[in-house]
Amino acid sequence: MRGEQMKGLFITLEGPDGSGKSTVSRMLASYLRERGLRVTLTREPGGTDISEKIRHIILDNKNTEIAYTTEALLYAASRAQHISEKIVPAIDDGRIIICDRFVLSSLVYQGIGRGLGIDSVKMINDFAIQGIEPDAILFFDINPKIALKRKTRKSKGDRLEKEDISFHEKVYKGYKHLTEIYSEKIKVIDASKSKEEVFNQVRNIVDILLNEDK
Repeated sequence: MRGEQMKGLFITLEGPDGSGKSTVSRMLASYLRERGLRVTLTREPGGTDISEKIRHIILDNKNTEIAYTTEALLYAASRAQHISEKIVPAIDDGRIIICDRFVLSSLVYQGIGRGLGIDSVKMINDFAIQGIEPDAILFFDINPKIALKRKTRKSKGDRLEKEDISFHEKVYKGYKHLTEIYSEKIKVIDASKSKEEVFNQVRNIVDILLNEDK
């Protein structure tokens, strides 16, 4: 693939809270490992010890006083550490990286949902990621009301999940808007289907990516 040695393939999964990204990302990682491929499964915010500590600050229900700008900067800081410590080494090692959320989440949650503006949030994230972009973005498309019911059925939800439904609807509309702008890179997954059907959609897209990479 891509010559004698495969270059790292960076795939990110995006969508509303409760859209099934985390479950399907694990299924995808298992599928690829069964094929003998080397996979790094990770998430944002988080993915490294430092980034996970930042994640705890961001999502802690006690931290209700976090300013929107602080929230955006914390996400970018967690991402910068993640990129430096985990993503870049995995790419250099020729691994397939499956990441639950990346920059697109910040653009919609902070840029649109929080009203900070896409351009401002993109600017701080451009600095954080230092030119590292995903090869493909899979958007899990599902009504946010349905997704949140899934997510909070077994847990009370974190600080962002507890936001009013109007916030989550704004985020969802933001995702839909950006899928139109970045239609060449973003692949839309119908996440309203069963877990198996959603995984099959993802698997088919990833199989095509791997075949193109030969």
